Amino acid sequence: MTINLPLQAPSAAGLIWQVTRNEQAKTPAEREAILADPGFGNHFTDHMVDICWSEKGGWHRPRVSPYGPISLDPAAAVLHYAQEIFEGMKAYRHADGSIHTFRPYENAARMQRSARRMALPELPSEIFIESLQRIIAVDADWVPSAPETSLYLRPFMFAKEAFLGVRPAKKVNYYVIASPAGAYFAGGVEPVNIWLSTQYARAGKGGTGAAKTGGNYASSLLPQAEAYEKGCQQVAFLDDEGNLEELGGMNIVLVKRDGTLVTPESDSILEGITRDSILQLATDRGHVVERRAVPLDEWRSGAASGEIVGAFACGTAAVVVPIGRLLGTDFEIVHAGTEASALALALRQELTDIQYGRIEDRHGWLTRLDA
Repeated sequence: MTINLPLQAPSAAGLIWQVTRNEQAKTPAEREAILADPGFGNHFTDHMVDICWSEKGGWHRPRVSPYGPISLDPAAAVLHYAQEIFEGMKAYRHADGSIHTFRPYENAARMQRSARRMALPELPSEIFIESLQRIIAVDADWVPSAPETSLYLRPFMFAKEAFLGVRPAKKVNYYVIASPAGAYFAGGVEPVNIWLSTQYARAGKGGTGAAKTGGNYASSLLPQAEAYEKGCQQVAFLDDEGNLEELGGMNIVLVKRDGTLVTPESDSILEGITRDSILQLATDRGHVVERRAVPLDEWRSGAASGEIVGAFACGTAAVVVPIGRLLGTDFEIVHAGTEASALALALRQELTDIQYGRIEDRHGWLTRLDA
């Protein structure tokens, strides 16, 4: 069944949404069986969002359609020149049944920055937010209600034009898919071990490190596999000058003895929305926050002297997790202190309490999607 619905204000004038219901949608029983143990990224909802862009027509033909394969010409530019970006966020069901997401305008702005760097069109924030509302409108029943579960939302955009010349594509598609996510730490949050990669780099000065583009993650897969071989769950990267950058998909925060939080910052690091939120909550508690270049030697010497008492990683999926050890080819940093871990876990609890509506959202970070 296909119906046309006007795009709700505020939105780009004149856009009309086409909604096609999935006639092979999961039954309530099938859906509940999935939601009982969804894992992460294993299952997908019944629908997806699709909006086209062309150089001549701009953004047009917004659709909600049944989830399924995307048809691509073998010459589609994304397959040859990796012109692609994405975002990651979650929808949370509150105790009253309402559905909210967390700081979506920040995701929209970051996607615009990523698009600018990858020579893709910038999707207006209003249409970005509308796309999230549209998928929730048809797939709200997929948002789980069990503690610490959520519906992971994956907006993404890629060059769809069939053309082998090396230039920005003139035809692009934007999509949103959704996947129910179980509790990341089913048995409680445990410190992770980090392998420091010195042979490989995630990004370089002037490169695409600050964009959320697939190539950055592809470049981390080999060193991530190396980390697993070393008994570590994550891999950390350095820049050309020996400064800390980030993990394969998370930001790093160091905790000093006086409570100061230090996080690496450069134009080759992705600006983490979870990290910014955690640091704001820490500032609210009176902690000093430093965003700057952080040499690896500062972490090593600080840990040895006791000046740095701990570290944690943060990102959308895990939220916050303490770092137990940093392993290198010729050194090891062990953070066994409970003080830094306690701070990390307290900040994690506060952030998730806001996301799930358990405490006041004093910063106005939540946006309701099912209203």
